[in-house]
Amino acid sequence: MRQRGKGRGHSRGRMTAAWCAALCAVMALPGGTAQAADAPGSYSFDSKAKPVRGATVNSNAQRLTPGSVYRDRIKKDGKLYYRLDLDARTNAYVSVVAVPRAGGKVEYGDGITVSLKSGTDSQCSTQDASFEGGTFTRPIAAYAHRMIEPDSTNCQERGAYYVLVERTTKPTSTPDDWDLEIRYDEEPPLKAAGPTEAPEDWPSASPAPPAGGPQKRAGGTGFNDAMSIGQGEWRDDIKPGQTRYFRVPVDWGQQLFVAADLGSSTASTDYVSDALVVALHNPARGYVLQAAGPYDGKPSSLGLKSLPPVAYENRFDSNESASGMRFAGWYYVSAALSPALAEKYGDKAVPLTLRVNVTRQAKQGPGYDGQPGIFAVTDDDRDAVAKGVSGPGAARSDTMKLVAVAGIGAGTVLLLVLGGWRVLARRHRPAA
Repeated sequence: MRQRGKGRGHSRGRMTAAWCAALCAVMALPGGTAQAADAPGSYSFDSKAKPVRGATVNSNAQRLTPGSVYRDRIKKDGKLYYRLDLDARTNAYVSVVAVPRAGGKVEYGDGITVSLKSGTDSQCSTQDASFEGGTFTRPIAAYAHRMIEPDSTNCQERGAYYVLVERTTKPTSTPDDWDLEIRYDEEPPLKAAGPTEAPEDWPSASPAPPAGGPQKRAGGTGFNDAMSIGQGEWRDDIKPGQTRYFRVPVDWGQQLFVAADLGSSTASTDYVSDALVVALHNPARGYVLQAAGPYDGKPSSLGLKSLPPVAYENRFDSNESASGMRFAGWYYVSAALSPALAEKYGDKAVPLTLRVNVTRQAKQGPGYDGQPGIFAVTDDDRDAVAKGVSGPGAARSDTMKLVAVAGIGAGTVLLLVLGGWRVLARRHRPAA
């Protein structure tokens, strides 16, 4: 009796240990509950982003380093400070992507303001990103910068600078925290001073639609896994509530034109205002412009206003949209479909076509005194368009697929362990 009891206890102990090990393995998987909690909504955050905690006063702000990406959260009507240590030669850009929780409510004017201030509180620049056209939750982005300017005395000195992120939320909006993705990039100075006035005349007439017919390219879910596209028509499907991201390489001297088409539907003919929002951001993820249009079940088209060719001196233009076309590199196009369509048309995907024209021959750059980094178009970039390669976040997507497979495998192991424990318990159950 003692021996049987001892054997049963040992078996149960071994099975308990195995069960605990399997359970721990499942909980430790990157794709488990911790990862799910780390991915609000459907935005693809940079997998290499570092955690940072914004301060409520500038004297306590944590320092950001160039070329780095960070994650934080901002509360309703919150204000957060971050510190930069700048020299007296380099242009600095800090972008902030704000991601409200999916399914929440936002009102007209809700959004964020990103400002960059000197140590003496002089404002270097500021930009807003708000829900104006299309009041439904989706990622929004803006940037602020310190720019070295000839004959300027504001924000030109070496020293500590502070990024301030402010959130505006109406009383009737969802008060949940918004997730932030913060990126800090530097632009090298020029070897020799160039023009300091933006061009006044440039082609504004939209070119003919690109030839060749649509090609299938699935958009990403954020800046980090945006799908590479170029001249042509690009076909995707988008569901209500989704935002799809694409990126287009635009070199110095080239001009970008973008239009979006929604296909027809047989489900309804109900009118939805601001159903589609198309936005453009520059290589530093600075907001350039957006357009919003309705949908009534019929084919509809929405085009972005014409912009000047990419030129270094555009940064001196007083118009924010023209000023945004200040460097070569990847320009980001996002298309967001209102969740209100689900009420009228069902939760089915709507055909989306982007028509992209990149006109004019590429020119030599402005002559940076250093590596341009993200502010250039390379042969690899052009190759990415030809092959249909997503941005750096695509590697994260592949990783998550592996995690999902591993999760299934771990779950299977756990079921087998539990099954074995049950069989063993029956085998050693005392006879009645």
